[in-house]
Amino acid sequence: MKGVILAGGLGTRLRPLTHTGAKQLIPIANKPVIEYCIEDLVRCHISDIAIIVGYTPERIQSLQEILGSGDRWGVQLSYIEQDAPRGIAHALSVARNFVGNDSCVLYLGDNIFQEDISPIIIDFNQNNLDLGLVLTTVDDPRPYGVAVLQPDGKMTDIVEKPQKPPSNRVVTGIYYFSPAVFPVIETLNPSGRGEFEISDAIHKMLKDPLIRFSFAEISGWWDDTGTADAILLANHKILSKLSPENLGNIDENVRIIGTVSIGKDTHIMAGTVIRGPAIIGEDCSIGPCYIGPYTSIGPRCRINGGEIESSIIVSDASLNLGSSNRIIDSLIGKHTKINSSSNTYPSGTRLIIGENSEVFL
Repeated sequence: MKGVILAGGLGTRLRPLTHTGAKQLIPIANKPVIEYCIEDLVRCHISDIAIIVGYTPERIQSLQEILGSGDRWGVQLSYIEQDAPRGIAHALSVARNFVGNDSCVLYLGDNIFQEDISPIIIDFNQNNLDLGLVLTTVDDPRPYGVAVLQPDGKMTDIVEKPQKPPSNRVVTGIYYFSPAVFPVIETLNPSGRGEFEISDAIHKMLKDPLIRFSFAEISGWWDDTGTADAILLANHKILSKLSPENLGNIDENVRIIGTVSIGKDTHIMAGTVIRGPAIIGEDCSIGPCYIGPYTSIGPRCRINGGEIESSIIVSDASLNLGSSNRIIDSLIGKHTKINSSSNTYPSGTRLIIGENSEVFL
C-alpha cells in the first residue's frame, strides 16, 4: 500500500497567505497541515508516499524544504509535479507510475481528522477492496460529495454538491483505491469547471458490479482547511487536546493560566499573561503582553504589547502593539511586521496577512 498526498491547488480562498507558499504548509498548533496527513499514513504502515505538487517553483520548493526526504517519519517522500490544477482525479493519475500495481491511499493534503483513521484503511487493504470511502455526517451536505444510501444502509452512488442532498453522509478527503481506478480515470471527461473529478471516477466504479467496494463512517470531527475560518476552527480543536510543556525561560511576574506549551529558548517577559490553551514555538520573545486562548505562535516570533487571542502567527513575525491593540481570529504570515503608530485604536482587529508584510495599526 502506498500513499498519495495532494498538495497542489492555488489556495485562492486563503490568499494572500498562499501567494507563494502551499496552503498545506499553513500551521495548525504549530505544525503544517500536511504533516498531520503524513502521520496518519505512517500509522497505516505506509512507508512510500508521493506528494503531488504544483504549480510554481516557489510552492514546490516550499514543500520540499519543509518536508525533506521523509526521514523524520521513517518514510520515503517523492515529489511529483502536476502541471496545472486539472482536478483531483487528474492529480491521482500523475502518480500512476509511482503507485504501480499496489493499492494506494489518496489523501487531500488540506484535510485533518480527529480520529485515527488507520484501522479503517488497514481493513480496506486486508479485504482487497478496489474502492474504500470514509464518510462522515454533517449538518449541511450541499458543499460536498454526498452518499446515496439505500434503506438497508448500502451505498449505491455519490452526488457532487447537490442542492437537494439524498443523505447527510458526505465523502471526506481520504480515499482507498486499487490500481483499478486508473483505467476509470482515463475514461473521464472534464466537468463543467474544466477539471477531472474524483467523484466522477467513484460514480463509475460504484456502477461496476466487478468492483469490490466498502465504506466506513467516522464520528469525530473532520476539517477541510480551505478557508481562514476552517483553519482557525481546526486550530481550536487541536489546541483543546494540547499537553502542557515548558522548555523556555519565564521571568517572575508572569501569569500562565490553563494549558500552555512553550518551546525551547523562548523568553516570556515579566508582565505577560498567557491564558491557554496556547502554544508558543522555539526562540520567541514574548511580552509584556496578553496571549489569549486558542493562539498558536510559531518559532522566532517577537511580540511586545497588546493582546492576541484565537489567532495563528506563522513564524518569524514581529508584533509591536500599543496597549489598546487587540488582535483576534487572525492569520498572520511569516516575516510579517505589525506596528502600532499610536495608542488610540479600537480593539478587536481581525487580520489575514500574507508573508513578508508590514502593517501599522
